[in-house]
Amino acid sequence: MKKLLIVLTVSLFAFIESNAQVQYKVVTSVESIVPNGLGRSRIISANDTKDYKEFTSTQTEEDNTRNKSKRGEIRVKGFDETKLLNFYNIGGIRFQNIAANDAIIESKINTMIEEGWELAFVTSGVESSGGKGDNQGIFITRYIFKRNK
Repeated sequence: MKKLLIVLTVSLFAFIESNAQVQYKVVTSVESIVPNGLGRSRIISANDTKDYKEFTSTQTEEDNTRNKSKRGEIRVKGFDETKLLNFYNIGGIRFQNIAANDAIIESKINTMIEEGWELAFVTSGVESSGGKGDNQGIFITRYIFKRNK
């Protein structure tokens, strides 16, 4: 009987978890890899919400009308912008800046976890041609959080 009660309790929690509505939140860190400290580095977190359907069109053979949304309609005005330090300064790569960014990003993650969010996924990438005279480059990381509504 005790085993049956445990199985039923676990099944109930599994059922509740699977039927719970989940919401996601994306937080993005953009860290400059531009030489001489000329870039900008930030953590960006949108406060406004958007419905992607408003900016989506479905292409078919019969109807290939593209979505005519204006950039201003898509832009978000309400967001948090947290300053980070650039990876490079005039002397080259600055490890102290990387450690400072880690501490700030860690603080953001810990705060979100305290607010009931769970870090679900992390993905990152780098954009830089790396060729001679390349003065462009970012290291971008997306932190995807989730929680039950």
